[in-house]
Amino acid sequence: MLSVFVPRPQGLVRIAQSATEPFPPDTVWFDLFEPTAEEEKAVEAALKIDVPTREEMREIEASNRLYDESGVLYMTATIVTKLDTDLPQSTQVTFILAGNTLVTNRYTDPLPFRRFISYAETHPATCSTAALLLVGLLENIINRIADVIERVAADLDQISAEVFAAGRHPSIRSRDFRHVLARVGQSGELVSKARESLVSLGRLLVFVQQATNSTLTQEARSRFRTLSRDVLAMSDHASFLGDKVQFALDATLGMVTIDQNNILKIFSVVTVFLLPPSVIAGFYGMNFERIPWLHEPWGWEAAAGMMVASALLPYLWFKRKGWL
Repeated sequence: MLSVFVPRPQGLVRIAQSATEPFPPDTVWFDLFEPTAEEEKAVEAALKIDVPTREEMREIEASNRLYDESGVLYMTATIVTKLDTDLPQSTQVTFILAGNTLVTNRYTDPLPFRRFISYAETHPATCSTAALLLVGLLENIINRIADVIERVAADLDQISAEVFAAGRHPSIRSRDFRHVLARVGQSGELVSKARESLVSLGRLLVFVQQATNSTLTQEARSRFRTLSRDVLAMSDHASFLGDKVQFALDATLGMVTIDQNNILKIFSVVTVFLLPPSVIAGFYGMNFERIPWLHEPWGWEAAAGMMVASALLPYLWFKRKGWL
């Protein structure tokens, strides 16, 4: 789908565009969302540029993602999407700054794009130039990642409280930690993808600041520098959260190990208590004539008393030593 945006006094206006129709002369943004070959060719012909294919957008090398060709800036960044689901995904979005025209090529519809479009429709200052459009889009993408990082930090704090509360309160000590492990894994996945996106955006911001594109105003460059500092700070915080995820994982697995050891301890203690009575019962179960108290009327009571005593004495000894 091809959408073109033109600036108006009230803000940015979206125009549904066919590839065969002429584009408005004051178009400031071409948005290619899952474009067809005809739509890509129409934009390429109108701006005399080469829109990267989906395979080219997936290239890992920075030299293939960020380059300047005849004054046109080609920038491909990795964006994390579907952050509110159990399966966040990373996708590539290409930004092309050609003079005073911005081209975006994407195969997903992330929330920051929708938010920025809604905001720009009522704020004309954000869409006066293509560079400001690019800044606005990047700001919304970075703010979205910041929201995710804050949510992960809060979730990790809650996980830590639950894990260590299970160790302090005997009533919940033997709880099931499987759902906690699932939440730790989800937080780790979000942090990992957020860091990947921040690294990609950091490279893009450094590249665009070093560009000699004459359309980059001083205001745009200043906002790019601010975004670079934000990305650096968020990357450090994401690294801290990565360490916290590992700590929460180790703590949860440690609690699981403690629970397993407690279960094995119970089985071991029960075995020790029941072993002497089992020996006595086995002795009196042998088919021999000369067994003590075999023919006494109180013989079975004596044998039962010995079995109880043989189980009770180890229990009292363990209790006295503090092993129970």
